[in-house]
Amino acid sequence: MISAKNIFTKQNIIEFTGIIIGSFIMALGTSSFLLPNQLSSGGFAGIGTITYYLWNLPVGIVMFALNIPLFILGYFRIGRDFFVKSLIGTVALTTFIDILDGFPALTQDRFLACIYGGIASGIGTAIVLKVNSSTGGTDLLSYVIKSYKSHFRSSTLITTIDIIIVFVNVLFFKEIEIGLYSAIAIYLMGKMIDIIFEGIYFTKIIFIVSDEYNEIAKQVGDFVKRGSTGIYARGMYTNEDKMLLMCIVSRKEIAKVKQIVRSLDKRAFMVTSNAREALGQGFKKE
Repeated sequence: MISAKNIFTKQNIIEFTGIIIGSFIMALGTSSFLLPNQLSSGGFAGIGTITYYLWNLPVGIVMFALNIPLFILGYFRIGRDFFVKSLIGTVALTTFIDILDGFPALTQDRFLACIYGGIASGIGTAIVLKVNSSTGGTDLLSYVIKSYKSHFRSSTLITTIDIIIVFVNVLFFKEIEIGLYSAIAIYLMGKMIDIIFEGIYFTKIIFIVSDEYNEIAKQVGDFVKRGSTGIYARGMYTNEDKMLLMCIVSRKEIAKVKQIVRSLDKRAFMVTSNAREALGQGFKKE
């Protein structure tokens, strides 16, 4: 529980700093790119975009007003710690949006706006989520819904709500292009969240089937400095027992492993697949 006694602990300072920085980057994506071009990344910002052009209401104020009932529910359903951090995130985001709205847009090109707006919104959102907080809106709504229906997936809830809001934006502005560009922004936003949470250091998994598995594993260990895992398997076509080698390597090491395998067994069967994240010795540390 966050109290006056422990609010200035190192962990809380890091979390609050992350909330402020993430909220500012989100606001930059909204006010400097998406909002001036009538685009939306979904969520309450999408509703705020409509009221902004319909009644000239500040987007930040509209977003905060929409969040009030969610905060009331969230306080009782999610817990005090998350409620306090989400409240800080929402206040910071809505304040930054209205402040940055007073500055000229960084571009009037909708294509550029959806790209950079989506990227900035994704980076900011990921930073806020990294410190176990939210800035209200659809992500907070998903937490509240999950507190009632725990089997619901947050990503599905958020995406569904965002699609509905973007569809409403298209109906209001009567331009299908707004929906198409907004879809790009939402996609990029999601990709940036994935990259920040999972990293950009993608690794590869190589599966090798060969009768020379012992020598292949030895040379991969000697020359590539990577370990291999032997998995007992059965070839269903030949009905023969096989040893399947699994090896995790970096992108630049793939060619070395292939060269070793081909030099030892030209008939070896190899499959290379992407691994989004590898934790442990020789790879990324948590």
